[in-house]
Amino acid sequence: MDAAMALFDEQGYSAVTAVQIAERAGVTTRTFFRHFPDKPAVLFVDANRLRAVLVSAVETDTTAESPLEVVMGALARFDWLALGSRGVQHRRYAMIASHQELLERELVKQYEMAAEFSAALQRRGTAAPVADLAAQIGVAVFRTAYRAWLTDAHDLDFTAAVTAAMAHLVDMTPNRTEDAPVTPES
Repeated sequence: MDAAMALFDEQGYSAVTAVQIAERAGVTTRTFFRHFPDKPAVLFVDANRLRAVLVSAVETDTTAESPLEVVMGALARFDWLALGSRGVQHRRYAMIASHQELLERELVKQYEMAAEFSAALQRRGTAAPVADLAAQIGVAVFRTAYRAWLTDAHDLDFTAAVTAAMAHLVDMTPNRTEDAPVTPES
């Protein structure tokens, strides 16, 4: 991945080939393709391991009270720096965000993670619709917190911020504007 990222920075993602990545990494092209099915896979090398660790955390959490807390807790407690420094992860994220094929792959990976979170919650006894919603919301909330963590100096501990944001999302009181009519229900 280091070799690939260096080449992507130097030449741009589209201009780099798997052969160049293999050469920079000091391996044969055959060895490259033994480990990666294609060039984009280099950027997602940790995805399966990450998903397995996070799903296991969802399955084994005994502290959270709600399905959403289980999902958010698994995401918040993971050591994200184990995947590389914040700078390395920011470069990876920027690379993915700037190329549609990579962004599509990233979104598929997030969808798969949410589906596995949902299945894990269901194995814990959570009803399917609730498990699906908790998994999807948890992944969406984390994605927002992760982007902020990559670009700001904030910690990735997003529990308080998420709780406040969720309170605004579920507040069914309509937002009032100067021109909006006021009804007895509002």
